[in-house]
Amino acid sequence: MITGAAVLACAVLGGLAVFQVALAAGRPWGRFAWGGQHDVLPPRLRTGSAVSVVLYLVFAVVILQAAGLVAVLTATVADVGIRVLTGYFALGVVLNGISRSRPERFVMTPLVLVLAACCLVVALG
Repeated sequence: MITGAAVLACAVLGGLAVFQVALAAGRPWGRFAWGGQHDVLPPRLRTGSAVSVVLYLVFAVVILQAAGLVAVLTATVADVGIRVLTGYFALGVVLNGISRSRPERFVMTPLVLVLAACCLVVALG
């Protein structure tokens, strides 16, 4: 169960990373992210999308370490990190859920809910 949750979380993060790379490259999908105010993101939000990709990689390492699938971090960093990620994604459910962008609410909220649930499973495992 823990392994499956970790793998699912990493798959979702991978998909989101591809999406963020596309946003950073200028694809007109901004209505699904960053509050949905722009179809094509302005430069500062494109930079934010690029930074998100790096963060998703760090998140994946924390999740995999907490699930016992890799050994890159200390146990303490992984234990604290998975709890922080669980809270972060739970907050993301709320923030995406109240977004003014309908596409963001209906696409990103469920994805972040999956991430929060997966991280909770790993954290409790």
